[in-house]
Amino acid sequence: MSRLLVLLCLIAPVLVQAETPTEVLKRLFADEWERGLREDPLSASYYGDKRFADQLPDLSPDAIAASQAVDRAALARLEAIDASELSDADRLNHEVFGWQLRQQIAGQRFRRHLAPINQRGGIQTFVNILEQIPPRTVQDYENWIARLRAFDTYAAQTQALMAEGIREKVTPPRVVMQRVSGQLKAQAVHKVEDSSFWKVFAGMPESIPEADRQRLRAAGRQAIAESVLPAYRRLSSFFDEQYLPACSESIAATDQPQGEDYYAWVAGFFTTTELSPDAIHAIGLKEVARIRAEMEQVKQEVKFEGDLGAFFEHLRSDPKFYYESPEALLEGYRAISKRIDPELVKVFRKLPRMPYGVRPIPDNIAPDTTTAYYQPGATDGSRAGFYYVNLYKPEVRPKWEMMALSLHEAVPGHHFQFALGLELPEQPMFRKVAYIVAYGEGWALYAERLGYEMGLYGDPYDRMGQLAYDMWRAVRLVVDTGMHAKGWSRQQAIDYFLANAPKTRQDVINEIDRYIAWPGQALAYKIGQLRISELRARAEKALGEKFDLRDFNDAVLATGSVPLAVLEQHMERWIARQQGGE
Repeated sequence: MSRLLVLLCLIAPVLVQAETPTEVLKRLFADEWERGLREDPLSASYYGDKRFADQLPDLSPDAIAASQAVDRAALARLEAIDASELSDADRLNHEVFGWQLRQQIAGQRFRRHLAPINQRGGIQTFVNILEQIPPRTVQDYENWIARLRAFDTYAAQTQALMAEGIREKVTPPRVVMQRVSGQLKAQAVHKVEDSSFWKVFAGMPESIPEADRQRLRAAGRQAIAESVLPAYRRLSSFFDEQYLPACSESIAATDQPQGEDYYAWVAGFFTTTELSPDAIHAIGLKEVARIRAEMEQVKQEVKFEGDLGAFFEHLRSDPKFYYESPEALLEGYRAISKRIDPELVKVFRKLPRMPYGVRPIPDNIAPDTTTAYYQPGATDGSRAGFYYVNLYKPEVRPKWEMMALSLHEAVPGHHFQFALGLELPEQPMFRKVAYIVAYGEGWALYAERLGYEMGLYGDPYDRMGQLAYDMWRAVRLVVDTGMHAKGWSRQQAIDYFLANAPKTRQDVINEIDRYIAWPGQALAYKIGQLRISELRARAEKALGEKFDLRDFNDAVLATGSVPLAVLEQHMERWIARQQGGE
């Protein structure tokens, strides 16, 4: 070998090119996505990644502290990247990721992980994960059994967090937590066959060989008997005897430790704005007045004699507005979805490839949860998106709300947002599955109004349903800030809601209790909708005859889930391009 060749070999490592800022950023995104899957195996399974399907999250204090430390390290890695050297698309990803990390880190000081359950969800509804990821193969059942065997540790860690919450006075309000007692008792049964965990073993797929079925059933029975049921019985006793008596007597977030700062943080986190609780309250009052005036017009159109309060009571109580059975209600929802589907091309050019279905909310949570919700499909396409509807007490589920609700939860609301997010080209996974509440819920509430352009509100009662849903979200601004920042009582909030919206008492009470348990989240819907509507008005004014609603809607969804300020910047650039004829 020549001396020159030897020299070149020796210095070759020095010539290896350093990573570009773009490469460093993408590696950070990949590392953080992988970390998220490892730390939360349930989410990994939900996304369709089966590598951790035999594991449960580690809720120990050491694991939580380690995760929070890595959050701070990840932010330091992000801030070390020179964003000016990134492309526009990567700069946007840098900005969104930074916003998420900073919000997450800012919220850590409030220690809300010490309140891990409420009436809407937690370990008492753990079995509902099978709705999204039911076992189908022998390996799926082996993994599920491994999770059941680990359940006693998972429950003990949850109980330890709750005990620490008692000591630190970080507990949810007692008035809503009273519902959890019954939810836990429903899981703390004594016979395996009575457990909701046994159903997947009792009804195993025929594709699994009989010998394997017998073996898996025996292993499942043992895991439920020795791990799951004793854990629930211990947790149920702890909850009734120690936790519930220690829960907060006040419903206000501002009465929690660091309460005013905590509520200001949740308001900013969920709305992605710097609006104060007072400013949000004022916006809500203004919207309530505007929508009441539109409701008066509908009341006159149907020739109802009486004031708006009497009209609301008519909408709540007349049997013609209700289905007689859960089965008929479910069929009604499915029929409405079929009505919507062919009209979507009127307001969109791009439709998602992923399909969606309509399913009932599981019976064990239906009495304590909302009217409907959406569950996104798996990232690998192995599971469709699903629109879950509440069939509990069909006599309180009015027909006039079903169109607006379906536009919101299914298409073109949440299903479009999540399914098209998965189709974002060349985006890191955190962007494809992102759910920033003001964008996601703002879009879904905006989507309710698209029913007018789609020709779906020909019936005045359906229009009243749309206004009722718009009013629902306006009322949220008033009652959420009222209860958490202005000293309102729970009853005061219920009365205000019933006075301004025709939703049934059952729904109103569930909603108010939701806002008590989840402060600030409900603020995002109307704030997000107002911002998107403002952007549309701005585009219509700037573009005149060039404005095309289909292009506008596609452009809003093309960002994926982002903070509202980022969406505004994106849409201003879109307007400028449209003006230039691009």
